[in-house]
Amino acid sequence: MSDATWRDHAGRDLVRNVGDRFALFVRGEGAYVWDEGGTRYLDFLAGIAVNSLGHAHPVFVDAVATQAATLAHVSNYFATPPQLALAAKLKQLAGTGPRGRVYFANSGAEANEAAFKLARLHGTAREGRAARPRILTLENAFHGRTMGTLALTGKPAMQEPFLPMVPGVEHIAPTVEALEAAMGDDVAALVIEPIQGEAGVVDLPDGYLHAARELTSRHGALLIVDEIQTGAGRTGRWFGFQHAAIVPDAITVAKGIGGGFPIGALVTFGDTSELFYPGTHGSTFGGNALGTAVSLAVLGEIERADLVENASARGAQLRERIAAIGSPLVAGTRGRGLLIGVALRHPVAGAVVAAAQEHGLIVNAANPSTVRVAPPLNIGDVEIDDFIGLFTKALATVEGSVLLDADESATTEVSA
Repeated sequence: MSDATWRDHAGRDLVRNVGDRFALFVRGEGAYVWDEGGTRYLDFLAGIAVNSLGHAHPVFVDAVATQAATLAHVSNYFATPPQLALAAKLKQLAGTGPRGRVYFANSGAEANEAAFKLARLHGTAREGRAARPRILTLENAFHGRTMGTLALTGKPAMQEPFLPMVPGVEHIAPTVEALEAAMGDDVAALVIEPIQGEAGVVDLPDGYLHAARELTSRHGALLIVDEIQTGAGRTGRWFGFQHAAIVPDAITVAKGIGGGFPIGALVTFGDTSELFYPGTHGSTFGGNALGTAVSLAVLGEIERADLVENASARGAQLRERIAAIGSPLVAGTRGRGLLIGVALRHPVAGAVVAAAQEHGLIVNAANPSTVRVAPPLNIGDVEIDDFIGLFTKALATVEGSVLLDADESATTEVSA
């Protein structure tokens, strides 16, 4: 299919909920993908932190084929061995203890919808308990685009076309002081990301998770941690909250746990595990045998190959190498492990991403001044060397135009 033909098909047949597609990819292997013309690209976005093992990993391929040839789906009226095994594995990795439970969904947004309902159940007045109508989340947070999760998402521009939002959600500044001021006995839950990925890979302030745990516990609110982008080993721990050595009341996971297969989950701890009861939530496809078998295999390979430690070590290596490029555009890096935000001194992230693709590198602009880097967890020296070479070329391409614009502005100001 020619470039013009596939773009015509996309423009004609796909809903215009996103901009123009950048390329038509037809094949992938490891950290690389190929377009319809045979051009190879280094994929350092990994489907937005999804492809934990890269493309077409033998473990992933074998899990799909084997389970598809055995049993794919039977509905949630029944249990299957991979479903039970994956639930036990997620509890073990998250450290829930025996009282933990798992609800399976098909995506991160669905996992966060379940978390929203969990918060509402906790906030419902019953058995002499007062109602807790308020749910707190952070400004600039991203938790999904469904109507429930959009209410949790702290981005007014995303919400505006769909107002009014589901009521009861308040967005506060990501500071301990703002949290202390907002928290009260009428709060059902605080929902937070350990690193705000869509905000530009922005770390929470030092001590924030500890303060969040202390304050929510003191006031009887749930602490729900959105690990959809930070989970599955991406930050150098299985889950981002583990860097702070706290115990939340629930976490949501998706993306990397499936390695490319759509699956999400809500994992609960302690008393929170008793809030759902029959009829309060469900999903036809959630927890089906095919999805849970693939996720179990992906997590098993991450564990077997010690990719959590690899994410930590390679992330540090990448940040050092990016700093060593010495580009006048780069102000620094943020994030943990293999979730990295490259901060730029000018709002030209879109131009850098476009230049990167021209040179055969896939990254994306988390915001106008941040390039997000989230490669497969199993990258090594070869892929990092390749990335640095391509990213250096992309930065150099944009540097010239930025410096030229700056020179022209200076000339204009002097003339004036």
